[in-house]
Amino acid sequence: MPFRATLYTALLALVLVSLLQAQTFNVPVSEWGPEDEIGAANRLTPQKLDTGFPTAVNDDYNRDAQPRGGETIGENLISYVDDIYNGWLGIGTQLDSLAHLGFNGTFYNRREARDFVEVTGVTKMGTEKIPPIVTRGVLLDMAKQKGKTQLVEGEIISGDDIEAAQQAQGVKIEEGDVIILHTGWLPMLYTNATRFGTGWPGIDVGAAEYLASLKVVAVGADTMGVEVVPPPNPTRLFESHQVLLTGNGIYILETIDTRELVEDGVKEFLFVLGQPLITGTVQAIINPVAIR
Repeated sequence: MPFRATLYTALLALVLVSLLQAQTFNVPVSEWGPEDEIGAANRLTPQKLDTGFPTAVNDDYNRDAQPRGGETIGENLISYVDDIYNGWLGIGTQLDSLAHLGFNGTFYNRREARDFVEVTGVTKMGTEKIPPIVTRGVLLDMAKQKGKTQLVEGEIISGDDIEAAQQAQGVKIEEGDVIILHTGWLPMLYTNATRFGTGWPGIDVGAAEYLASLKVVAVGADTMGVEVVPPPNPTRLFESHQVLLTGNGIYILETIDTRELVEDGVKEFLFVLGQPLITGTVQAIINPVAIR
């Protein structure tokens, strides 16, 4: 059988398997009502305040500065430089909005893609709808929990692992927190970018469900995708994203630089994020700040 026909047959089989398994996920109506667009960000309250920008491997974008050559305009000979940007916003340290991923065409709060996805961007749940996130951050050193300095691609972080890390490191996840997982994977970006971007350690579905049960606002990690790649079942892709984003309105933060926090032994901090409010985008390049 020719290669192309073989490829099409394999893809068709994968689609059929996915459809047969599709009924296992139920997209709920938001607990904040059918009009809700910000999900777990509703958990951000004043009470929560009591307490590097690495570039990913697939950063193919075009950036231009205008004008060139130091041209001047006006009698006062003003010189200026502006940016023209044309590229993917899912690079570097980034945020996934609730419009980023769904289940069988249905996204957070039972919104159908055909009703809010347009050529010019999304009309619901875009990053411009997300309020500033200022809340308690919890850093869990999952590499240390497993007795390593660096986890490897395909290595699973389970709900039990996260629970054990809390006990061992003397912290407790609370409602409205932002949870950041340190796997030690980020240095791979600088030594082997291809390997960094083709697989990584991360949470499985059970861990996503566990974190969702704790009613957190966001889950992040020092990897490109937070959840484990390759997945335990190669026919079920990014299920943890479905649990967090689609099922519970919990944001995902990717490629977070956790190195200094781990070196300093930081476990809790004030997490501050004011993401760029570009209308209709489903992801954003971010620069979160940890205040200790």
